[in-house]
Amino acid sequence: LLLKARTVKSEETRLHLRDAHQRVMSVATVQEQLHASGLNERIEIGPYLTKLCAGLAASMVGERRPLSIKVQATSGGAVSSEAVSLGLIVTELVINALKHGFPSGEEGEILVKYEAHNSGWRLSVSDDGSGNQEAGGDPPHMGLGTSIVEALAHQLAATVQKTSGPQGTTVTITATAVSSQQR
Repeated sequence: LLLKARTVKSEETRLHLRDAHQRVMSVATVQEQLHASGLNERIEIGPYLTKLCAGLAASMVGERRPLSIKVQATSGGAVSSEAVSLGLIVTELVINALKHGFPSGEEGEILVKYEAHNSGWRLSVSDDGSGNQEAGGDPPHMGLGTSIVEALAHQLAATVQKTSGPQGTTVTITATAVSSQQR
């Protein structure tokens, strides 16, 4: 994908190819982290998300941007198949935050929070970037990343809520104990 991105003339096509490459690499990172796990093995979510976000920061932020990705998590686990979905959700939301919250490489922070409790769990990804409202205050159209997050949340029987403004964007995914095997 990157080789093709270097040869195309259209800047828009080049950006789409780079975006596709980032998504493929992110899925590979998630799979690599869970490779040793069996399908029904329980994964501690906090350390898993911490390692995932460290990989995302290294590959997508690197040293070239004054941006940090932090993780706060209570103890709680999920079977590996559910952990994959959570990892993909976090990956998509971090990509969206980088793309829309910090489009010009501004300084900032992305915070990933996971809270497990008896009544379910909550995952949120927040950034202190510029927000992603389009001109005129209209909400942006639903892109591929948002569609992926919605589909993965649906698989987990969870709801998605998004708030966005000049101080940044927060996306929260919530599942109740009835809808979740995670705790």
